[in-house]
Amino acid sequence: MHFEHTEDRRMLADTLNRFIAEQYGFDLRTKVAYGDTGFSPEIWSRLAEMGAIGALFPEADGGFGGSGFDVAVVFEALGRGLVVEPFLGALLVGRALGAVGTPAQKARIADLIDGSIVAALAHDEPDTHYELARVATRAVRSGEGWTLTGAKAVVVQGEKADLLLVSARTSGEIDSEAGISLFLVPADAAGLRRRGAPRIDGGRVAELSLDHVQLPADALLGAEGQGFATLELAVGWGLLALCAESLGAMDVAKNSTLEYLRTRKQFGVVIGSFQALQHRMAEVLLEIEQTRSAVINAAAAIEAERRTRERALSAAKVTVGRIGTLVAEESIQMHGGIGVTWELPLAHYAKRLVMIDHQLGDEDHHLARFAALGQG
Repeated sequence: MHFEHTEDRRMLADTLNRFIAEQYGFDLRTKVAYGDTGFSPEIWSRLAEMGAIGALFPEADGGFGGSGFDVAVVFEALGRGLVVEPFLGALLVGRALGAVGTPAQKARIADLIDGSIVAALAHDEPDTHYELARVATRAVRSGEGWTLTGAKAVVVQGEKADLLLVSARTSGEIDSEAGISLFLVPADAAGLRRRGAPRIDGGRVAELSLDHVQLPADALLGAEGQGFATLELAVGWGLLALCAESLGAMDVAKNSTLEYLRTRKQFGVVIGSFQALQHRMAEVLLEIEQTRSAVINAAAAIEAERRTRERALSAAKVTVGRIGTLVAEESIQMHGGIGVTWELPLAHYAKRLVMIDHQLGDEDHHLARFAALGQG
């Protein structure tokens, strides 16, 4: 596939890459990522002012981009800098709002775009193991509103989110696609408890407990019991974003390793002259280009019909899961012992590459899903 970004996308990429390189250095990123908040509200606000969040949404929703390639450009840049600010939550929640929200609900997208609120998707539960339709949290009608009871696990940036998009079952069996509803839950809702924890690769997650959380009728997003399609659509955008982020991180790990091979000497010669290391590095470079092709394919298919879209997304997630782990392992091994030290940025890129595989479904999950979609 021949592909070149538009001039606007190239400008956006250049601007983001320059800002991250100059204003989001490794020391600052480490301080932010492993701090009590898990991200920097100041950096989040500045990125919003630059239009980085707005690029994730179409003009109809108040943004100025919104295509698959716009999302890929933004997240590839974020991956290069290991940015931990809550872009993924904004994308997931904003896309769900844009797909089925009422005019009043869609108005919240503007708050996401200007960075005034942080949003998070609260869908995974302690025993779901990536299955999108497995929802045990319950929602029952209570007067004119709703009552939610249940628990959510590993909610990225859920500890500090102002707005949570929560999936709950209003009917059907625990594994049924039918009967899932989506609800907008404010952070200060009575009965909502959040327990935060650090992520191994930076940033924070939260465990949520919903103890008879009372919500008004207009908290329901979309039609009752028909939230699965919206959830799948929103998560699809998240999969594309993670794949592009992984690609950006791979490029940095690759470049760092190439530079190390060119400068590190052993037995009086640079180790990059050793044929065995040249062969291993060549394989890494070829695999990264395979990832790039998979991301381009996913970005091109993100707005296609469901089967084409979901197969392309699962294929890309399988690719970044396998190749991300390969790049992480090979980069560290070619660096030797220094590759796993906290002070070397490469170690943090390696952790992020491995952990991306476990977000929104790992390699095994998406390989099985890709096969199942092919049989439909």
